[in-house]
Amino acid sequence: MDFFAENKRAKFDYQILHAYEAGIELKGFEVKAVKSGHINLAGSFVVPKGEELFLLNADIPPYQPMNTPEGYDSKRSRRLLLNHKEIGELLNKVSGEKLTIIPLKVYNKHGLLKVEIALAKPKKAYDKREAIKKRETDREIERTLKSR
Repeated sequence: MDFFAENKRAKFDYQILHAYEAGIELKGFEVKAVKSGHINLAGSFVVPKGEELFLLNADIPPYQPMNTPEGYDSKRSRRLLLNHKEIGELLNKVSGEKLTIIPLKVYNKHGLLKVEIALAKPKKAYDKREAIKKRETDREIERTLKSR
């Protein structure tokens, strides 16, 4: 399994409740760009439109800018491919509570591009401060152990 992109900020800003694997509908030149590592998930999120889910703000710059179709938008919305049961489950949970759906990473599985999306709850500011504090104490412990 090859990882192409990871949303590192997601685990800091959100509490991950449940992860799902989804396919993503891309154009041919976008697939080539993703496989060469040209994708950015920072600031992207998933929204429901009718009975489908769409990935918004995921930036996939063109693989070869000179050969890209005219009017190509690198941050266009892209349809996610899940089965009806998973979509229904996600829609019920998002509409009932203050939850959101965010992409975590993009990877290759058996020759197909997959997106790991997660049902997440936004963290409060004090939760983020606690995470920073814990991370710094862990670093300090590592430094003292290395110096001995």
